Amino acid sequence: MINDDEGLLQMGCGNETNLNITIPVITISKSGGEELKKSMDGGAKVELLLYAPNRPILDYSVIFLWMMAVGTVVTASLWSEITGSENSDERYNELSPKESDAAAAKQEEDKEILHINTKSAVVFVITASTFLLLLYFFMSSWFVWVLIVLFCIGGIEGMHNCIVSLVMSKCKGCQKKTVNLPLLGEMTILSLVVLICCLIFAVVWAANRKASYSWIGQDVLGICMMLTVLQLAQLPNIKVATVLLCCAFLYDIFWVFLSPYIFHDSVMIAVARGDKSGGESIPMLLRVPRIADPYEGYNMIGFGDILFPGLLVSFSFRFDKANKKRILNGYFLFLTIGYGLGLAFTYLGLYLMDGHGQPALLYLVPCTLGTCVVLGWIRGELKQLWSYGTSSETPAAGEA
Repeated sequence: MINDDEGLLQMGCGNETNLNITIPVITISKSGGEELKKSMDGGAKVELLLYAPNRPILDYSVIFLWMMAVGTVVTASLWSEITGSENSDERYNELSPKESDAAAAKQEEDKEILHINTKSAVVFVITASTFLLLLYFFMSSWFVWVLIVLFCIGGIEGMHNCIVSLVMSKCKGCQKKTVNLPLLGEMTILSLVVLICCLIFAVVWAANRKASYSWIGQDVLGICMMLTVLQLAQLPNIKVATVLLCCAFLYDIFWVFLSPYIFHDSVMIAVARGDKSGGESIPMLLRVPRIADPYEGYNMIGFGDILFPGLLVSFSFRFDKANKKRILNGYFLFLTIGYGLGLAFTYLGLYLMDGHGQPALLYLVPCTLGTCVVLGWIRGELKQLWSYGTSSETPAAGEA
């Protein structure tokens, strides 16, 4: 059998792994098949050397994927410190007091923080499950293209926000030069230039999304988008975090492990692989090519496996900062370690279950939320963590 690609094709029978099939089948790459056909058509004698490569269950690339996931969560939590937004704004306001009030008001208006509540956490499970079923039953190339366009829009916005925030934290004078555009209105020249560059970056990635190097652009856009989401959406306390993460925990387990008993297929894994999309795959995940796998392919992690625990880790950093806790008597360090260990347990489960896809939140939720609850109980701060931010003195903020 000649493959339509250069990589080796791993043949199988879906989720049925216990079938005793003894039909010998040989698969070769596209270029090898063309060369073989050319030689046979020319009447040349052809000799074939057959082999069956062993596929490693875990590849070295999972280390890089682990570093990207943990790095995204840590960077999002420390973003205000990295950009120096608070301190630098104070220093800048001292130098230009006349513009400070207007600038602060504009910044507050532009940056609308959405505090997640318990109701939205429950609605998430219903909405996400419905959307997942739509993807599973109606997945097609045009449906994936809609997701690609939405991903590009979110990635452009995220990359633009990250770059502009970093540059303006180092160069305050950059925000003084503005230009008035017909559709976009007044915006800084820096913001316009960065927006054009981000737009070009996303278009180039979309046009070359099937190239071997396209994973780099997808990961850059995805990480920037998640950094922005973790800045805009925040958990107010552990009560909401418990509801959200427990719902996500059950959601992940059901659609990976239990859905085959109803749909005769793991819905989550089928959607992630893009089994019914004509070769297209959804872009809402980070992926890294396998290094030591003769069948090539990618190791992947979904955005939800980073965003949901990331919301809790970000909350722990804000809690530590507000209560002036040091790194060892705070929560941020231990939740970050817990998140890293949870990912490691995910890959361990992948190895022990012979490469079967794992619901990462099965390991991440106990390692992050469990760590936070246990530490709070030991330190006698669990009640404060549970009801944090609910007093009347807390500034009003938007809710999602």
